[in-house]
Amino acid sequence: MTDSTQAGTGIRAALETRYGSRVRLSDSFGEPVADVAPEDWVDLLAFARAEGFVFFDWLTGVDEPPDAFAVVAHVFDPAAKTHLIARTRVPREDPRLPTASGVFRGADWHERETFEMFGVVFDGHPDLRPLLLPDGFEGHPLRKDFVLAARVAKAWPGAKEPGESGHGSPSRRKMLPPGVPSGWGAAPDQEERRGE
Repeated sequence: MTDSTQAGTGIRAALETRYGSRVRLSDSFGEPVADVAPEDWVDLLAFARAEGFVFFDWLTGVDEPPDAFAVVAHVFDPAAKTHLIARTRVPREDPRLPTASGVFRGADWHERETFEMFGVVFDGHPDLRPLLLPDGFEGHPLRKDFVLAARVAKAWPGAKEPGESGHGSPSRRKMLPPGVPSGWGAAPDQEERRGE
């Protein structure tokens, strides 16, 4: 058993002891994953930090229609060289979760992004305001029900060259890349006609 595997087993035992049936443990590529209820979210991250998972890597949301959003965080124990994925789910009709920025300062930026992109509100966050989108932007673009403006402005896939849509002027003559013989790729009977 490698050190990383032993550390993963150690955090599993510690999580089971602390949370009992309130945690659901699984694996993702051999690393532990802990699922908890929203009320245990901050405690889980604080417990992981106390157990050596001091490196906060990332936090994001996942749209899980029709009823919930998952919030997922990845933390790392540099001494044991092992990972932990922490997950929870919040209801779609009121996506709220306590902030983890008091446990990991790096969670601040990630929670702002998750708030902006998915609409998950992090209660107690020191500065929960838009981060990436322009002022006045409406909606949450990483939700699966968000309508992309490009699909409204131009039908997908849309015509890229004149004549491809069957409207307008005919398309330009297709050019072969340099070094490709003129009859390459044509059907045998078309190749003979070109040679005549």
